[in-house]
Parts: sequence; structure tokens; C-alpha cells
Amino acid sequence: MPRSVAPARPQRTRRMPAVLTALLTAAMATATPAAAAPAPAPEHPRTTPRVSPADPHGAWAGYSTGQTATRQRGPAQIPAGALAGTDVSGHQGTVDWPAAHAAGARFAYVKATEGTDFRSDSFRSQYDGALAAGMVRGAYHFALPNSSSGAQQANFFVDNGGMWVPDGRTLPGVLDIEHNPYGPTCYGLDPAAMSGWLAEFSNTYHARTGRFPVIYTTASWWNRCTGANPDFAANNPLWVARYAPEIGQLPAGWNFHTFWQHNDTGPLPGGQDVFNGNLEQLIAFAG
Repeated sequence: MPRSVAPARPQRTRRMPAVLTALLTAAMATATPAAAAPAPAPEHPRTTPRVSPADPHGAWAGYSTGQTATRQRGPAQIPAGALAGTDVSGHQGTVDWPAAHAAGARFAYVKATEGTDFRSDSFRSQYDGALAAGMVRGAYHFALPNSSSGAQQANFFVDNGGMWVPDGRTLPGVLDIEHNPYGPTCYGLDPAAMSGWLAEFSNTYHARTGRFPVIYTTASWWNRCTGANPDFAANNPLWVARYAPEIGQLPAGWNFHTFWQHNDTGPLPGGQDVFNGNLEQLIAFAG
């Protein structure tokens, strides 16, 4: 099965696991979320009915999780010392970033692109607004593996807001790969083809920026659509999505997470996230 090719030099951020792992608590159970029939979504811009290809804002990080997690939601058992943050897209529009900072957000991920033909009109104002409010911020790309190659989408992402720079304020870009909002769950790819696509995106992003992208996904999608491929955990930090009190089982290969999206409603705009560390560690992760 294709692997994400190792870089010529060690990736600096891979030193973080020892620190992050120490922050995991016994509250993080290993139960895999049970499949649930889609339930009526709450009134919130991130959980509207199935997104249309004509939607002016496209899909978002957590689209598929928000459609299936209603019955499992509850107050998340956040590890002591974990740092709160949020993720937004065009569905949030104009964000009151000073208010989000006052509510506890210290980082934000902003949707930049989708496929190779979608650029979020809200990206620049959201991205710059988060920084101006004192947050560490980064960009994410919603993957459509059935529409173009991994290299094409990685280049499109970098060219339209997904670049990483070592300034201590920019988080590495995110590859958002989850249930297909427009068709078959695995985008019509078998596990070998999907793994190859992901490796191509990851390696292209690394070649362009010097960092491997964070992978945003769910355990159920990853284990099904990549055949539980464990190879990416060696290079790609994990941002796991699970809307439940506990983080649950992680995707195959990872034994710790860097970010956890635990809900799509709450005190912060957009997704409700935590970083598995403190502010000093977040700045170090940003580089």
C-alpha cells in the first residue's frame, strides 16, 4: 500500500509527540462511535442538510460528523490544560474575532480551498481577523480525491492561502478528508488508490512548505476508506473529529492526537476544537 514518503531531513514538529502524549488523560476512552441514522440537524450554519455542489461556500471541516453525531453529543471531557480554538469557513461569514478570543479561543483554522476550483471568499478576512485578535491561525483544504490529483490539490491549496511560514503564528496547513458530501463515501476510490492520493497530497505540500500537513478526519472514515492505513501517523499530525463526550478510538496508526474537534456548536464560532497542549506548545507547533 502506498506510503507517504519520508522527508530528506527530519520534520521539526515531530518532536512534539512526547510532550503531547503526556497530556492525554484516562478520560479519553477507546470506544468506537456507533453508527447512527442521520437526525435533524440543530439550527446552526455548519449543520445544514446535505451540501449541494452549487453551495457558494462548499463543504466544511466536520460536515459529515455533524450529520451523524447528534445522538452522541454531550459535554466533552476536555483534558486539563488543553487549549480551546475554533475552525470556520464561508458558512460563518464575518466573524467577531475579538469576542471569540474573549471566549477563550487561542487558535483558529480557516477554510481556504476545496478541490481545485473553489476559493473561499471569506478566507482572507477570517484568516487576518483571527491573527489581529491575537490567535495563532492556519488554513485548511477540503479534499475531493475524485476530482483531481493529490499534487494538483496541494498546489492549489498552497497557492491560495495554505502556505506555511515559520513565524510562530502560522499553523501548518490541514488536509480535511472525510465522508464525501457530494457522492460515495470514499469518493469512488479503493483503499490503495485513496492512500496513494493522500500520500501525493502530503508529499507535495511538504515539498512546497517544508511541513507535512495536518490530517483532519474521523476514525470511521479513515479505517474504511484507507483500509486502516497506519503509515501516515509517522509524519502527519492528527486532527480528529468526534462529537461525543470522549475522543474515542483514533484512526489507525495514530496513538495521540494534536487537535480534537468535539462539536460544531458552542461558545465559539464554527467548530469547537482543542489543542492537545498549552499555549507555549501551540506556538512551538506553529514553528
